Amino acid sequence: MIEVLTLSLLAIIAGVLAERRWKDRAKLASGRILELIVYLMLPIIIFFTVIHLKVTDSVAAGLGFGWIERLVVIGIAWFVGTHVLKLKRPEIGALMAVVAIANTGYLGIPLTALLLGTKSINLAVAYDAIVNSPVVLLIGFAVGAAYGTRAGESPKQRIKAFFTKNPPLYALILGLIAPSSLDPSWGTTLSHSLALAMAPLAFFALGVNLMLEHDETGVRIFPPPLTPAVGTALALRLLVAPGVMLGLSLLLIKVPKPFLLEAGMASGLNALVVAHLYGLDMKITVGAIAWSTTLVVAAATAVTLLGGF
Repeated sequence: MIEVLTLSLLAIIAGVLAERRWKDRAKLASGRILELIVYLMLPIIIFFTVIHLKVTDSVAAGLGFGWIERLVVIGIAWFVGTHVLKLKRPEIGALMAVVAIANTGYLGIPLTALLLGTKSINLAVAYDAIVNSPVVLLIGFAVGAAYGTRAGESPKQRIKAFFTKNPPLYALILGLIAPSSLDPSWGTTLSHSLALAMAPLAFFALGVNLMLEHDETGVRIFPPPLTPAVGTALALRLLVAPGVMLGLSLLLIKVPKPFLLEAGMASGLNALVVAHLYGLDMKITVGAIAWSTTLVVAAATAVTLLGGF
């Protein structure tokens, strides 16, 4: 866990320094990195992970609850963004994306190992693959296509953008229908290596985008401000989502602890990918990712120091 946090922090610092030194070239590099992730790295990782996935009856309820909690927070985000905060369409889309997409992979899996032991990793991986990955590919990309400024104007153009800018979705479908015998001996190694490489690349892009945001006078906004939209995102992602999971667990079927932990993960870096591809609001996206990650890491550190979860 220490190594993960250190590497992530160094990658963010590198992105910040790159933007300060090279500005436009750093912004271009950040965009290319995010496109590399969505068009090459994510499809490979998803295919070679999903092809071996087995879901037992004992965890099916928890995975179903995971989908319910995502749909609940997405619906609340839409309502608050549209009718309470009166946000613009790219801002509403960004708010929905950052509560829909959680960091259950890069951050959630290491945290599960740290707080609950390595035997819980398989459940965390299952949650990430069955809940978070499809939510990213189906709902996250759909929100981007519906609310972004780079997805066209007509419904036909936005539907086309969803399918043409979503290669990971096809990798997920292929992984679900393909027999595990199609996975070569090096497939798992490749997917794990790409997953390890993708995290610092995404955090580098986050660092660049942190420094790209400016206020009306041209002054950089760092750290990102806690606006009402960002505060709403933090409440929904870190409090409401795990609260829904806990409530369903207490009322219906008790779910494994890793699912409760994963339900309360920070906003995921893939929200940054969606925001870049489709033109959602970057201030809300970057602010929610930065603040939620900081809060989750701080909480995990405190729990570890106090003796356990």
